[in-house]
Amino acid sequence: MTNPLVLPAVPPTRGERPERKRGSDFSELSRRISEAGLLRRRPLYYTVRFGLVALALAGCVGAFAALGDSWGQVFVAVALAVVFGQLGLAAHDLAHRQVFTGRRPSEAGGLLVADLLLGMSYGWWMNKHTRHHANPNHEGKDPDVSPDILVWSRRQARAARGLPRFVGKHQAALFFPLLTLEGLNLSFSSFRALRSPSMKRPVLEGTLLVAHFVVYFGGLFTVLSPAKALLFLAVHQGLFGIYLGSVFAPNHKGMPMIEEGTRLDFLRRQVLTSRNVRGGAVVDAFMGGLNYQIEHHLFPSMPTPALARAQVITERYCAELGIPYHQAGLIASHREALRHLRSVGEPLRAPAAG
Repeated sequence: MTNPLVLPAVPPTRGERPERKRGSDFSELSRRISEAGLLRRRPLYYTVRFGLVALALAGCVGAFAALGDSWGQVFVAVALAVVFGQLGLAAHDLAHRQVFTGRRPSEAGGLLVADLLLGMSYGWWMNKHTRHHANPNHEGKDPDVSPDILVWSRRQARAARGLPRFVGKHQAALFFPLLTLEGLNLSFSSFRALRSPSMKRPVLEGTLLVAHFVVYFGGLFTVLSPAKALLFLAVHQGLFGIYLGSVFAPNHKGMPMIEEGTRLDFLRRQVLTSRNVRGGAVVDAFMGGLNYQIEHHLFPSMPTPALARAQVITERYCAELGIPYHQAGLIASHREALRHLRSVGEPLRAPAAG
């Protein structure tokens, strides 16, 4: 039986003419988007947005210092988790050059926000995220669907051993609890990546990462008692991980996976594997514009405030071409993602799987 969540391999066609014709579909969409002026920089928007995030961060630091050794710090931890989530979204926009057109200011801002403020390697994340954008939901090429603790396809489930095999049986139920560790996992992966040959500035990034954790842990264990410091750490990092997961998981999880050998032009590869999340201004702010995931993947450098208008143009254009264009509400999108996780883990729950 064919898996509806897998795009099957398509045999190569003879000659290049049909491929060029399909590839021109994106050119036409790009022309419409450009004529609408949606690729222009929005300096005022980012000045206001980043300014508000900076004020919120300063407010959390001020409240932390004012409260001192108090159990009330748990509320600061909750607020700081939201601020860290917004910092992660800011680092994402800087990495895609949505804020600045130049590489140097984008990289400088990314290093400041990601490494120093978040404790996550900008260079490591950039490498990983670039590969994801090039081949979303492609098992062999997208690092976001590589098997690790979780499995993303039945093929991965059948090959799972050890802890992934155990977790894979129950991964839908364990997904949100596991997200509480995602913030720490990003930091751990960042330090581990410093030894990778692909890292361009390991010394600089290592220094910034160490500086972040010296200030972070130094502040916690200097101001708070050990018990309160550990509670703050658990609440802050746990909710930060859940926030990140709630922003990124609905975008591709549960959408079709691409098999090796599948021939898709750029437009179809991005649209068919992505999901938009409806919800209005509140969801826009919560997800930092990543709820317009289809448009973001088609035009990664498009500033966030232009995505809503681009969505209307893109959906209409896909309707003209007969390309499926998927949107869902925030809760429904998570439900679809969890349903996918449960489905692909089915081989591990079968009696023969032990």
